[in-house]
Amino acid sequence: MYLLFTHPIITNDTVVFGLLALCLGFIFYTSSLKNGFWGKFYSVVPAVLMCYLLPAILTSTGIISDELSNLYFMASRYLLPAALVLMTLSIDLKAISNLGSKAIIMFLTGSVGIIIGGPLAILIVSIFSPETVGGNDFDAIWRGLSTIAGSWIGGGANQAAMLEIFQYNPEKYGGMVLIDIVVANVWMAIVLLGVGKTKQIDTWLKADTSAIETLKIKVSTFTEKITRVPTLQDYMILLSLAFAAVGAAHFFGDHISTFLNENVEAVKDQKSFLSFLGSSFFWMVVIATTIGIALSFTKAKNYEGAGASKIGGMFIYILVATIGMKMDLGKVLENPGLIAIGFIWITIHAGLMILMAKLIRAPYFFLAVGSQANVGGAASAPVVAAEFHPSLTSVGVLLAVLGYVVGTGGALLCAYLMEIASAL
Repeated sequence: MYLLFTHPIITNDTVVFGLLALCLGFIFYTSSLKNGFWGKFYSVVPAVLMCYLLPAILTSTGIISDELSNLYFMASRYLLPAALVLMTLSIDLKAISNLGSKAIIMFLTGSVGIIIGGPLAILIVSIFSPETVGGNDFDAIWRGLSTIAGSWIGGGANQAAMLEIFQYNPEKYGGMVLIDIVVANVWMAIVLLGVGKTKQIDTWLKADTSAIETLKIKVSTFTEKITRVPTLQDYMILLSLAFAAVGAAHFFGDHISTFLNENVEAVKDQKSFLSFLGSSFFWMVVIATTIGIALSFTKAKNYEGAGASKIGGMFIYILVATIGMKMDLGKVLENPGLIAIGFIWITIHAGLMILMAKLIRAPYFFLAVGSQANVGGAASAPVVAAEFHPSLTSVGVLLAVLGYVVGTGGALLCAYLMEIASAL
């Protein structure tokens, strides 16, 4: 996409935030119109996909810039943990456990797809473009791709660990970040397009969706029973619960990560499987989720009737818009060889997920959320889960946390396989 401006014309984050809010308001208003053009448009394009795309267009045309903005940091560090608390406030752990093992199987299949997808993509691209997968020493492409493996299996902390371990040339690292963002967002768009065809896909997979439907009904029945007209007092208490938990998550997360980095060699060593435990972001997500689950065993659970998950959903959509800002559509074709590796890689991941879903008759929900818990992590998995039904958001949260646990080990294995593939 051609840049209209060489420098972003809006750099004030207050104004940028206003533009993002305007985009979200426009999308939610037009998606509520069930007749005419907009009704047909949103029957094909999910509203949540537009929440990514409009900010991406603003970035791609040079109107705003993610590089000059702190909005993603604000949304991921303040609003995401608050949303995790509010959206797990009414979690039903027993009902989630009744979903069975298919969710875990699909998540782990997604991880395996990424681990083997990287080296296979290198082998395929090396056939017609060997220079794309080449490089020596710290410029070696496999070193850079290891950071994508860390991101796609775990998250930002695992990605940073791979950069530290394999010491990829920092001047070229931006290209790897681009592949990560572009390919991951395109894949998420495809996953979201499938949400509107869930029944047809589940029929083709011959999936048993009874456990998911039972969970939806149970949560919806509980919500209907406690729903009330919220008061200012309700909102203030929800604000208190959410952001007190955010404060606690940051406080304890920072202290735990610092303590572990300073005192535990296995965490301090970036080459260790346990290095992810040194990430304050990981602990922030875990602690916020734990607080939300703990509150679900108290009377605070009844605040779902005052709209706890709806407020959490609003925070998530703000996060979605700031993620959209990161995607410059104009750079998609700047390095076609590396982009090809990324798309082949994600295709192998997707193909393995579809094959496993077909074999074990897993619902599309498990495929979509299991994939995003890998590729998108805590910022994306709850969003995709909520698109199926708000009651399923917590499933996405729990699987995303699991992603951090397996991220470093899985990415290390993938990197070593990619090194071997590059030498062939």
